[in-house]
Amino acid sequence: MRGFLGFKRRRRRDAELAPDEIFLDASNIPDFDRGRLEGRLERPISQNAFLGLSLTLIVALIALVAQAANLEIIHGDVYASQSEKNRLRPGILFAQRGAILDRNGTVLVSNEATEDGGVKRVYQSPGFAHLLGYVSYPRKDSSGHYYDTDITGLAGIEGAFNDSLAGKNGTLLVEEDAHGTTRSEGMVAPPVNGQNLSLAIDARAQKAFYDAISELADKIPFQGGSGILMDVETGEIHALVSYPEYNPNILSAGGPSDVIAGYSKDSRQPYLDRAVSGLYTPGSIVKPLEAAGALTDGVITPETSVYSSGFISIPNPYDPKHPSIFRDWKALGLMDTRHAIAWSSDVFFYSVGGGFGAVKGLGIERLKYWFEAFGFAKPTGIELSREATGFIPDPAWKKKTLNEPWRIGDTYHTAIGQYAMQITPIEAARAIAAVANGGKLMKPTILSGRAPIGESIAVSPSALQVVREGMRLGATEGTSIGLSDLSFVHVAGKTGTAQLGFHNEYYNSWAVGFFPYEHPKYVYVIVMEHGPSGNSIGGIYAIHHALSALHATAPEYFK
Repeated sequence: MRGFLGFKRRRRRDAELAPDEIFLDASNIPDFDRGRLEGRLERPISQNAFLGLSLTLIVALIALVAQAANLEIIHGDVYASQSEKNRLRPGILFAQRGAILDRNGTVLVSNEATEDGGVKRVYQSPGFAHLLGYVSYPRKDSSGHYYDTDITGLAGIEGAFNDSLAGKNGTLLVEEDAHGTTRSEGMVAPPVNGQNLSLAIDARAQKAFYDAISELADKIPFQGGSGILMDVETGEIHALVSYPEYNPNILSAGGPSDVIAGYSKDSRQPYLDRAVSGLYTPGSIVKPLEAAGALTDGVITPETSVYSSGFISIPNPYDPKHPSIFRDWKALGLMDTRHAIAWSSDVFFYSVGGGFGAVKGLGIERLKYWFEAFGFAKPTGIELSREATGFIPDPAWKKKTLNEPWRIGDTYHTAIGQYAMQITPIEAARAIAAVANGGKLMKPTILSGRAPIGESIAVSPSALQVVREGMRLGATEGTSIGLSDLSFVHVAGKTGTAQLGFHNEYYNSWAVGFFPYEHPKYVYVIVMEHGPSGNSIGGIYAIHHALSALHATAPEYFK
């Protein structure tokens, strides 16, 4: 047994041979290449070498992890954004803003491409500025990059219908190298062009009214003027003029700066849209409405007659020796309702408004009711922004504002469209249209093809017929006789003169009416603003020239 164990021990020990035993005779072999270390003893790598290598790898790994953390976690967003900008730059594909056309398809506002790939609006001018408005263009920073990418309407049609005209810009991705050189482009989202807009405006009518008003305003001179031509049945506006005006191409472009600065300093207020935002003392153009109300209420009849010697005298309770005198513009003699309208008798309408002699009069409350019934002191609802609203004075207003009682003279002056009364030209157009169309108060619209919107006035149809006859007399023998020589149409008209200034040294000149008289289709309104007293050329002169010019270019208006 012992011998066996000893054998086992010897075998375990002898199983591993030492290298020198294997290569014991290697030195006797002549074929080893000593340069290649053949025949040399291989030694194992030491533990120190393994430790050094391991430490080197660990340090390198820690450095890589730290740098990765720096790039991805600490500065990841910054480097990612910078990398993206270096690689891809978003570009803009500008949408085409919708064109604006007149009722016949004439282009009033179009688009024109610019050298930098943008879009510029081109406006028909002059004559359309307040109607069409203007835009602001996209803005760039000092590096030439857009920080505002929208073309935005700021006034007129451009502002009122900006959402539908604007469209939506598209997006373009531009690939650039480190030097900013474009390598490729790709569309991400295509632009959506804005919608075209068709107006009720007729460019021919607009030009005819603008030329007549601007010529007269510069000639007299008047501070400015406004003109409107409207369909009495639909409320569609065929002409909407305000003078003076700005150049929308200049305002949109932002220059020349001296021209824009001049607009702001101009005492004639070229930024004021007189047709919609201008407030004016109406003068005698309110008399047809007052007559219609008084006839409906039974205060007067068509045959009611009042004698005008040139004034009326009212006892003054505060100074009996000095009665209050209310003058007519001239001694007109005996006037019935139709002729009082035609000749614009102040004495007749003092009586109708406040009462005098045998005429009881409406009184201020009923007078105000009828003015409001015809749309005064109420928004018309026209689509343009910044519409002003007129004003009709009454006793409550005077007490609150001036702390004074209402007197009969206040009623007299309000009855002839003076005192504190104010209206806009668009309010006047709607009111006279209601006389022409039989008592429908229409909503004015500058859009073509919209369904008419209106409401009926509780006024007698026979009363309106008397008023229309009186206005026709005005054009054949009365204050609108300057229109009698228009051979191509029969016009019914009414004038108005509102005195201005401390010494009545200025005046507004109105001309309103409708045509053709036999079957009214259109209402016209002209107001010439702030002209010198003593001048006899005013609204009638302007509307005569406007209608004559319109007949030459669009004779279908007078059929």
